[in-house]
Amino acid sequence: MSTETAATTGLKTKSVEGEYLTFVLGAEEYGIEILKVQEIRGYDAVTQIANTPAFIKGVVNLRGKIVPIVDLRIKFNLGKVEYNEFTVVIILNLHGRVVGIVVDGVSDVIALKDEQIRDVPSLVTSIDTKYIVGLATVVERMLILVDIEQLMSSQEMALVDAVAA
Repeated sequence: MSTETAATTGLKTKSVEGEYLTFVLGAEEYGIEILKVQEIRGYDAVTQIANTPAFIKGVVNLRGKIVPIVDLRIKFNLGKVEYNEFTVVIILNLHGRVVGIVVDGVSDVIALKDEQIRDVPSLVTSIDTKYIVGLATVVERMLILVDIEQLMSSQEMALVDAVAA
């Protein structure tokens, strides 16, 4: 037991345990903190805005509030994007700013402990790893845990004001 404890100690710089909403993008499964999720909706048509990056699909009117919609499949460069009956929009509330993200489907809510979460190896280069807080293993599944707040406040997104450290 002591070797197992030594192997897991110090792997994470901060605790990221908690409940995560898991969703699918392409062949991968991702997780975001459940406390950032306001609601989950089916994908509806969006109003496109001129001169926005390709990953910003446009905006929708959500009960009188204009909400920008980001397609994470395009943002993460995950190949051909298809909209079907499983495509959903996760509405996030990030410091009072409401933003929607388009994903291929929502899986479930899962509680993760620190010992299930590992740092991202430096060889992962397909997406920018500064937005990834860790990799979690749950039974036979591997989850990529995304810091959605940091992603949405990044310079190229600029959808949420950057959070002071």
